[in-house]
Amino acid sequence: MRARIREREGRDAEPTAGVIDSQSVKADAVVGADSRGYDGGKQINGRKRHVVVDTLGLLLGVMVTAADTGDRAAARVLLRQVADAHHRLALVWADGGYTGSLVEYCLTALALVLAIVKRSDDMRGFVVLPRRWIVERLFAHLMRTRRLARDYERRTTSAEAMVYWSMTLLMTRRLARPRPARA
Repeated sequence: MRARIREREGRDAEPTAGVIDSQSVKADAVVGADSRGYDGGKQINGRKRHVVVDTLGLLLGVMVTAADTGDRAAARVLLRQVADAHHRLALVWADGGYTGSLVEYCLTALALVLAIVKRSDDMRGFVVLPRRWIVERLFAHLMRTRRLARDYERRTTSAEAMVYWSMTLLMTRRLARPRPARA
């Protein structure tokens, strides 16, 4: 479905660029202690969803971990999976949480350029950052799916499947939408 949507938008079927980010969500009581953690930055006891999307906001990969898992550690695994599945992927934008040795690892081991999009120090309040809004829009879509507003799944693989399910709903809606007539 992703390839059909991309071609419909006038893009190549396989993406060459993506955006990575993570989202911490509260976990229900059924989530075991082995896959639950505490994210001190967001003060959330639960799990973290790490996602990679293409430039249209279509999901390329997802990985669910305990909330105390660092973004860089999870990104190593997730970016390897995404790079293996999408061979044309050459550039991935990320926030400041993905700096450090991950940039060099992506370049040498995965042949990916990891470009860090940072907020400048003189910005105050809410500012839309280039390319980062794409993945934030996906998180907004996920939160509109009631089942994903909180993590209710016992296993992380089930939680990942729920994200794919939500993305499937979004993509089928995009495909069913009539195309606007071009002038």
